Amino acid sequence: MKLVPLGENVIVKRTEEDETTPGGIVLPETARDQPQTGRVLSVGDGRRLSDGTRLRSPVNEGDRILFKSWTGNEVQIDGETLLILDQDEILALVV
Repeated sequence: MKLVPLGENVIVKRTEEDETTPGGIVLPETARDQPQTGRVLSVGDGRRLSDGTRLRSPVNEGDRILFKSWTGNEVQIDGETLLILDQDEILALVV
């Protein structure tokens, strides 16, 4: 199944974070924070402005992004957990 985001929404797959600290301590899953980075899988057609035109999203498919913690809507598609984010929830591109 393929998701196509509408408007200013973006589909993101979280990237896996390291399970160990820099000191070598292995963190249990309950102690880990939600990853705040991900890869953009699909981008909507942009925000509709008051004059009816669309403002393109600042991100493209394949971009790595940093987004707010505990944000977006998680969905399960074909056994994968994906996030649907509003473009305002994206903080930065990771380059």
